[in-house]
Amino acid sequence: MPVLMLAQTDEIQVYDGEIAPPGIFNLMIHNNFTPKGRTVPDYPGAIIANHSYQVTAEWAYGVTPWFEQGLYMPVTSPYSSNYGSTINGFKIRELFARPNAHDHTFFYAANFEFSVNHHYWESRTITSEIRPIVGLHLHPWDFIYNPIVDTDFTGGLETCSTTPPAERPTISMTDGPLQRKNMTASDRCMGSCHFRSSFTRSGRLRIIQAASFSA
Repeated sequence: MPVLMLAQTDEIQVYDGEIAPPGIFNLMIHNNFTPKGRTVPDYPGAIIANHSYQVTAEWAYGVTPWFEQGLYMPVTSPYSSNYGSTINGFKIRELFARPNAHDHTFFYAANFEFSVNHHYWESRTITSEIRPIVGLHLHPWDFIYNPIVDTDFTGGLETCSTTPPAERPTISMTDGPLQRKNMTASDRCMGSCHFRSSFTRSGRLRIIQAASFSA
């Protein structure tokens, strides 16, 4: 079922299938502020999302024309109301893409991320996600669709089907780690997903649709 909420995340980004040329390093800095979010922790000991500020360094290296190796480090919260400044963990990223995506009308890619988290950022130390990427270069407009599937490697899908609706996990609309609440060990899902679509024009990016679903 769709769930709307505001929560902190390390990045808000739509991937467009572009990767660094072989042998080239890239560095992108993600800045994300939550002006209005949860005022209580998602789970005991979690960072409070409301008014939190996140900064992440995304390092990337072009390995081949179709493969980019990435590293998010550090993932930080320079400010949160209950912890102040923290280092939240790091991610390893593997991005596989159609070579020279900018030269094709239709492009596609798949992004795999493996995260190591501190307890105040995620309730689980190890999480991961897969982000398929499909899009169209129609000039001057680009249409991009990024579905995202996350997992924290706990439980099975069948455990969620027996959970009363009022107690089911809440899933974040935004990028980055999924946020959940009211969860016990028997409530956890193996994976959940949310979907984004976007368009760009003249290099400016807008997110025009977002919806979340729990398994």
